[in-house]
Amino acid sequence: MTDHPAVPPGKPTSYSRVTLSRIMTAVDVNLYGTVHGGVLMKFVDDVAGAAAARHSGGTAVTASIDEIVFSEPVRVGDLVHAHAQVNWTGSTSMEVGVRVVAERWDSAEDEPVRVATAYLVFVGVDVGGAPRPVRPVLPETSDDERRFREAEIRRAHRLARRRAIQAHRTA
Repeated sequence: MTDHPAVPPGKPTSYSRVTLSRIMTAVDVNLYGTVHGGVLMKFVDDVAGAAAARHSGGTAVTASIDEIVFSEPVRVGDLVHAHAQVNWTGSTSMEVGVRVVAERWDSAEDEPVRVATAYLVFVGVDVGGAPRPVRPVLPETSDDERRFREAEIRRAHRLARRRAIQAHRTA
């Protein structure tokens, strides 16, 4: 019989919110002269990991990137902000939503431009690397509740896709 620690008390969505910001430089560009998607993907993973660790109260590791959509290019000199929050929790896993916006260096008075969105799944792990229980997320606003419901849809699709692929492989 394995002893599992008790599930910690829930935390509101706002508890997990994290924002990371950085100015993009010439070392971040691709051959097209815009910021490389991989640079933004690492930035997204960093902010999502911080939100997951904050919410779960300990180490959390990336289990999957459900989706990342790049909607606008990022340029050298842009001040980029990545905003993350835990949208949904299971027993050991969490979905983290990330919104990335850029303040254009040449038009700093304009509103920030949304440049990417992403959904990642993290798993809370103990010191031995085994999954551990994570606290429930408690949606606070109607937007938080919408994100929670949409995260459940994404989870159902992930699980259905996994089952379909396994069934195809064994057929």
